[in-house]
Formats: sequence, structure tokens, C-alpha cells
Amino acid sequence: MVGGPCGMTLWVVKLGTSLLRGDTAAAIEGYARGIAAAQQRGDQVVLVTSGAVGLGCQRLGLSQRPTSVVALQAAAAVGQGHLMALYESAMGRYGSRVAQVLLTRSDLVDRLRYQKASGTLLQLLDWGVLPVVNENDAVSPVELRFGDNDTLSALVAAALKADQLLLLTDVDRLYSADPRRDDGALPIADVHHPKDLEALQAVAGDGGRWGTGGMTTKLAAARIATASGVTMQLDDGRDPGRLESLLAGGRGGTVFHPHPDPLGNRRSWLAHVLEPEGTLELDAGACVALQHQGASLLMVGITAVEGQFSSNQAVRLVDSRGDELGRGLCSMASDQLRQALMEMDSTVPSPVVVHRDALVLHQR
Repeated sequence: MVGGPCGMTLWVVKLGTSLLRGDTAAAIEGYARGIAAAQQRGDQVVLVTSGAVGLGCQRLGLSQRPTSVVALQAAAAVGQGHLMALYESAMGRYGSRVAQVLLTRSDLVDRLRYQKASGTLLQLLDWGVLPVVNENDAVSPVELRFGDNDTLSALVAAALKADQLLLLTDVDRLYSADPRRDDGALPIADVHHPKDLEALQAVAGDGGRWGTGGMTTKLAAARIATASGVTMQLDDGRDPGRLESLLAGGRGGTVFHPHPDPLGNRRSWLAHVLEPEGTLELDAGACVALQHQGASLLMVGITAVEGQFSSNQAVRLVDSRGDELGRGLCSMASDQLRQALMEMDSTVPSPVVVHRDALVLHQR
């Protein structure tokens, strides 16, 4: 187990919706016991929890989950307070305090707000408080949603430089295929390399339970966490005792090991939080300079500009085949850049379009 200073471990724990169905209060009581025990050992825990919409539906007497965004947001508003009351009551039995932290993607897209959100969480941890984090479903517009709490938990873990991210769901580990549909699915105990993650994501696909909302989002979370130096473990959390065991040093069903050369905090933010607004296609020389020489991207290396974006917004950097090399903050707006490319003078030094300190290349 990876530990923090003086043996302290900073954990981010994500509880999936499926774990909080049924007797939600009893489930939360069980999870609280393990979290409180970890705190008493001197560890720090941040909890990312689903369940607000489900509890809201219960309290409203809805037999089916709403399908419209407005109805889902309203159900979340009803359920969020009840969810927090359950956590506060359960943790209070052990003398622990809790704090509600609701986030939207816009809270993390802005670099200053990203740092402030991280600082708030760290201050709560220093006070011995359990931050209970959820997406602000009641007000977050579709375009500013994380889409799932797997992604949110990984971004939180990266922002806090956590030691461990625990994703608890109703599946005991990662498999080579959906074990509910394929009897030949093989269990995977360890994932060590980004290329292995890419291959697994290709198998997971986008459809069904094994796709969106299933294993695809967990693999995406693993990519974010491990690239940022965080160990991620996936395990079956239907028995709350599993969380207590993991926090005490047990091993999850699948362990995703951190990249040996993790991204720093700023580059992690660039790579995983910002949504690119456009694309810059690069020639072969620029690709080599970025990937092997630690260079900035000069205007002379750009062959095409796609999309509309302002200066200092994120863009994708791709080669001539369209394969993404990385992302960065473009110093020029798209229209300005297109005009400058048409007027480029080979006798004048080429300006920097993406500085090397404002770009991140995909790890290999």
C-alpha cells in the first residue's frame, strides 16, 4: 500500500449508485464504520458518493427514474439533503464530522477555481472532517457535467495527489469481457501500463452495462488516476466490510498501478479537466520536436486549424493521420491563427503557439 507522509494515506473512495439502493441507511452505516476506523488510524479520506437521485425518487414516491434532465435535477435536489443527513448521522456515531462539497466541471475548468476547490478539500481534511463530494446535479447544465462519479472521483484524486482511489461497485474486479454475458470472461488482477488500459477500453466499447455507466467509465477513471500517480483499486462494495478491509491495507479485485513518470498537478489538469475547443494538425517535424526534444509548438509546424476557440483555450494536437499526441493551451485565437498561417513569413522567426509549459503529451 502506498502511504503518505509519516505513514498517513490519503484515500479517495467512490461509492456507486448500485451500492446505495435498497436500505441506504444501513449501507451507509456499514461504510461509515470502515471510514471512521481509517481516520482513527491517522489516514485521511475523501468520499465521492452517488445516490442523490435515487433517494430523491424514493422520497417522491417515483416508481421509475426520470428521463428528463430537469426532473433528474429536481430529484437530486430532493435526495441530496437526505443523503447528507444519513452520512452525518452515521459518521457522528464515531465522533466524525462531515462536509458537503458539490462540484461542477466549471469549478475545475478554471485553473484558479480548481486550486481553490483543492484547497477547500485539503483544509477539511486537516480539520479531520470527511468531505462528501458529489456532482452538483441540481444545477449543473449538461455541457458542464462530469457525466459520472467515476470521472469525478479520479479528478478529485488527481487534484489532491491522493495515494489511493477506491472504486466500489457491484462487480468484484475487471474482466476481459462482461462476465454477466460472457462465460469466458477472464479476471484481470493487475493493470500496469497505459497501453493495457487503451486495449481494455477498446474492448469495453460504448454500449450496454459494460459500456457507458459500466466498465468504460471505470477504465477512464483509471487512466486519469494512474497518469497522475494515484493507485486505483476496483472491488465489489456490496458488503460494506470490503471497504473496511481495503482501507486497512487489503487488496482490491483489480489494481491499476500508477505510471512511473506521473503528470504534475498542472499537466494533469491540462490533460484531464479541460475540454479541447479545437484541433491543431502538426507536420512530422513538429511531432518529433514535441515528443523527443521537449520543444514548444511553433507556428511553422502547424498544417491545419480546426474549430473555433479563443486564446488560452485548450486544443488537441494531432499528427497527419489524426492521432492525438497531446493537448495544450493555444496562445492565439483560431481566426487569428488561421490568418497568421496564411501570412507567415519564412524569413521571420516562427512564434510559439503552444508553450511547452502549457502542453501535455500522452504517456506511452
